[in-house]
Amino acid sequence: RLNGSLSAHPEKDELILFGGEYFNGQKTYLYNELYVYNIRKNSWAKVEIPNPPPRRCAHQAAVVPTAGGQLWVFGGEFASPNGEQFYHYKDLWVLHLATKTWEQIKASGGPSGRSGHRMVACKRQLIIFGGFHESARDYIYYNDVYTFNLDSFTWSKLAPSGIAPAPRSGCQMATTPEGHVIIYGGYSKQRIKKDVDKGTLHTDMFLLKTEGAGKEEDKWAWSRLNPSGVKPTPRSGFSVAIGPNNRSLLFGGVHDEEEEESIEGDFFNDIYFYDIGKNRWFPGQLKGPKSEKRKRRRGRQAEAEGAGDEEMEKQPPQGPVEIVKEVVAEDGTVMTIKQVISGPAEEKERSESEEEEEEDGALGQQVEPCPRSNAMLAVKHGVLYVYGGMFEVGDRQFTLSDLYSIDLHKMEEWKVLVEMDPKAQEWLEESESDEEDDDTEGAEGGEEEEESSEEESEDEGGEEQHPSVEPEEKHADYLSRTEQYWIKLARSNMGPDAKEKKVVKVAHAMAKTFYEGSA
Repeated sequence: RLNGSLSAHPEKDELILFGGEYFNGQKTYLYNELYVYNIRKNSWAKVEIPNPPPRRCAHQAAVVPTAGGQLWVFGGEFASPNGEQFYHYKDLWVLHLATKTWEQIKASGGPSGRSGHRMVACKRQLIIFGGFHESARDYIYYNDVYTFNLDSFTWSKLAPSGIAPAPRSGCQMATTPEGHVIIYGGYSKQRIKKDVDKGTLHTDMFLLKTEGAGKEEDKWAWSRLNPSGVKPTPRSGFSVAIGPNNRSLLFGGVHDEEEEESIEGDFFNDIYFYDIGKNRWFPGQLKGPKSEKRKRRRGRQAEAEGAGDEEMEKQPPQGPVEIVKEVVAEDGTVMTIKQVISGPAEEKERSESEEEEEEDGALGQQVEPCPRSNAMLAVKHGVLYVYGGMFEVGDRQFTLSDLYSIDLHKMEEWKVLVEMDPKAQEWLEESESDEEDDDTEGAEGGEEEEESSEEESEDEGGEEQHPSVEPEEKHADYLSRTEQYWIKLARSNMGPDAKEKKVVKVAHAMAKTFYEGSA
């Protein structure tokens, strides 16, 4: 699923997943189930609690440690399976974790119905910012701020001084130790003329400062932040969490290139940290497992050894390296997955560790979540957990159910806790649809699954039809020798109307997939 909420239990080693959506090409399924992931047992369990909130996605959840832990949920949206009914919620719920009971809190004066807003718990209050509301005729994005007092159970609408961020949804919202709020990025769209909308990816950053101790009459003020360091590349659909050492972080997302008729999405699986105290962004860089790291570093960087967590920031800024992967769907659509690795030094380290892993007979690539947007994040004991989300190939949306973790203190490697089962994916163009079985686990993760399905679809045509790879032949030589064959094949798959540039791209990707499959 995507657009659910994942929260760390304040007392137990558990993560709590609520709500979310799944789309199979025809129908949208929304959930109001509650799942608990037990960190020590590495297992999910569905928890049946009577009278839950109605099904929803794109809501917000925040945990407070009161009375054995409470999970507060506000807003979100509902869509019926056929998409005809659609509305936004403005209800407030609390899940009492100790007694396992849901309670709806009815208090007047709260925010209007919305989704894509952000909510944080800070000094005995919930603070809500932004979001959007859409109806059949129109849509509106918000930049208002509300607080809900967790002692008096009352809403207040704030009227901060200063210039507020432009209205937006899906931004990053974090609190500082002093009780201030930081806002970064987000998405909004505006109607330019009838039936024409223009989307904006925001990359600005704001501080909402309080001059008080969380009282109703506190004065609040907006100011713009100008952070140093390397800011995230523009994107929407990123996920956020608060990490250790007074840092907030952002993971993944998508950058849509709007070309004439179609929208091409570049999906990400990178992490950016924002150091709240230093007002500084920096990309998270994997250091590789310790033993390998020592071997590789001995001569090169011995003096930096032991600098620990800060070391990531001390490396001289080198130009980020983009690694582009292409995934081909059976209908010939190519999806480009861009991955930005910050600087040649890291790329070198990574390729060396890949070689070592290959010698061990491993996958030949460090495990990592495939690029995705709208994933669910939680941090517990300094470990980041990433669950689900989605990516697109052509017109298809692939919804994920895998679970990964990475230790934010060490930043050495991703671990896959639950892999994606490609068989759990269904995509229906039309005709009947089945409820998706979301309890399946197993087999393969994200991207590889796409490539393998592409290979299978070619296998059905009998592989001996494709020009075979000669012994010791390099990829470039194979491609120049067989390019015309693959272009013809791609053209026959894609039809006469496809653009030449696109056909060549698909042809090259098919040749590469076949070449790698034969190697």
